[in-house]
Amino acid sequence: MYKLGIDIGGTFTDLVLLNETTGELNFNKTLTTYDNPTNGVIAGATDLLSRAGLQFPDIGTIIHGTTLVTNAIIERKGAKTGLITTRGFEDVLEIGREYRYDVYDLQITMPEPLVPRTLRFGVSERVDYQGNVLTPLMEDDVAHIVEELVGRGVQSIAVCLLQSFTNPVHERALGNFIRQRYPEIYVSLSVDIMPELREYERTSTTAMNAYVQPLIDQYLNALNSQLTEIGFLGNLQIMLSSGRLTTVDGARQKPIQLLESGPAGGAMAGVFFGKLTGHTDIATFDMGGTTAKTSLIFNHQPELTNEFEVARVSRFKKGSGLPVRIPLIDMTEIGAGGSSIAYVDKLGLLKVGPESATTESGPACYGRGGTRPTVTDCDLLLGYLNEDYFLGGSIRLDKAAAQHAVEEHIAKPLGISVREAAMGVHRIVNENMANAARVHILGKGHDPRNYSLLAFGGAGPVHAFDVARLLGSPELIIPVGAGVTSALGFLVSPTASERVRSYVCPIARLDWARLNDVLADMEEEGFHFLEQTGHKSAEATVTRMADMRYMGQGHEISVRVPNGILSPLSMVELEASFGEEYQLRFGTTIDNAVIEAVTWRVMVSSLPVFFSPKRANIEQKRIEGGKDFSGLKGYRQVYYSGDTVPCACPVYDRYQIRPNEYLSGPAIIEEVESTVVIGNRAYVRMDEHRNLIISLKR
Repeated sequence: MYKLGIDIGGTFTDLVLLNETTGELNFNKTLTTYDNPTNGVIAGATDLLSRAGLQFPDIGTIIHGTTLVTNAIIERKGAKTGLITTRGFEDVLEIGREYRYDVYDLQITMPEPLVPRTLRFGVSERVDYQGNVLTPLMEDDVAHIVEELVGRGVQSIAVCLLQSFTNPVHERALGNFIRQRYPEIYVSLSVDIMPELREYERTSTTAMNAYVQPLIDQYLNALNSQLTEIGFLGNLQIMLSSGRLTTVDGARQKPIQLLESGPAGGAMAGVFFGKLTGHTDIATFDMGGTTAKTSLIFNHQPELTNEFEVARVSRFKKGSGLPVRIPLIDMTEIGAGGSSIAYVDKLGLLKVGPESATTESGPACYGRGGTRPTVTDCDLLLGYLNEDYFLGGSIRLDKAAAQHAVEEHIAKPLGISVREAAMGVHRIVNENMANAARVHILGKGHDPRNYSLLAFGGAGPVHAFDVARLLGSPELIIPVGAGVTSALGFLVSPTASERVRSYVCPIARLDWARLNDVLADMEEEGFHFLEQTGHKSAEATVTRMADMRYMGQGHEISVRVPNGILSPLSMVELEASFGEEYQLRFGTTIDNAVIEAVTWRVMVSSLPVFFSPKRANIEQKRIEGGKDFSGLKGYRQVYYSGDTVPCACPVYDRYQIRPNEYLSGPAIIEEVESTVVIGNRAYVRMDEHRNLIISLKR
């Protein structure tokens, strides 16, 4: 009856408890324990359950998302990993695409491969592009290479042979050999991790999976054991970067798919709240401690991609990181969070981010040793935050420390007042986030003025009003439990399995019998996975996609493929779908060009979860403060953009505002997990699900 969502973030660990029968929600937010993330999870969950009058045996399902995979790759704290590939291709990780992400940088630094040259070996074998064996696998060669890698102390081995996605016989043989001879060694085969063309991306993804597999396996084992010890008897599921759920065993086998599990929860929450509030198209805005992320929900579906980079040398320069091809929700990221540091550069210009205050010290106002000014410090000085009610009063903010940091590092160097400095930081970070979101939405062929903005995260509701105004959004939505929305997104995500196969062919020359066999095999594998998780095949949905392009192009776009048996008559529908998608993205099509299919994808998914949320333990007693002013706590001196003097801004308790009540801006609405800042010329309504709907129409 109860489900618990747990999102381990960069600064805080968020927890959401759902009663599936009543829709009742309970929230908790606790500092992330970096030395051992499990400690923070257990402590936060124990506190949350205690306040709800429950114990761990009462929980049927726990859904977990973590940044552990991303952190391990960025910080290079994964396992010692070896790579076995086809002889002559040992250096593909360093050769890459021979692409310079900054052509004008003469001292350019490229990302260091996760597997050093001394641990990369080539084996004698060869398969052609049609899957024909040209050179058999040499067993003596295999035995010597594996023995050498084990002797050099590797914990994990990645196997990625040329053209193996067309015929995996050699990779399977290699994997079986390693597992039989050295069962303690972790093995990642490219045919299991990324069975599609593009040798560099496939090798990089497989090596990355091998690099983090021992760490994730040990972490999940420890988490499972501790949960069992304290009485949890239910089902533990893991959030994937695609916005779908998998089993613990699935996460152990393909931990690379956990790269963006936390942000994916936020996007799936966008799908849920879009349906709940009747908004078909939504842009999500998730601003936390270190970054802000935006994703697009179009027709109640998140935008998906298969291309991503991790551990970038230059954080926001495409091409400077390690490529990985996994299904994930497409989103843009900018280094703008509550802990982003503001500074004056060598040219005397005010800049914000991407550097952030460390998790241990935090912003200056946290009183934990931080001395440099951050976005949160400026928000406090402008009156947006309540120094006595941050996280419901669990953390008291030091306003004097914030003022000193802003004065010393920004106001004095620029010769301006502390208020002007704080407002400058606030406006710059809002402009940066709005520009990034605008470029992302326009790049998808959509108009940001047609999308309502759903804002969440600890800092999101503080900045969302100005970001929405800059984007031209018609409405701003602040969901119930905005500070922990990503964890809530875990609870409404379906369990699913996506299978991938490359079959490169012009659609006019497709072997339809072969294609139907490939699609049927992938569907069968997906149904089998769902049955293992306790879902009925009859209630599952099947989604087919194909990566297609004009012949000769280097990149593809994803196109919906009809279900059922395909035939030559299906070619017309595929061509039409490709043309529509190409026109949407690029504003044109290429007449008389040959359309080529490259990779086929099948997702088998359980039905999404839907419920009517009710915040638990909320006092429903109305606080009278005048007409339509339910929940008024008082007034606070607040500076809005363009103001030279503060206004006496009304401050409301979100839990005391009744459904279907209205109020107008300027206003500040406080809750435990976040604070909502509303500017002038806006009308706010609390809907029947306790979401704040803010109309921005002038």
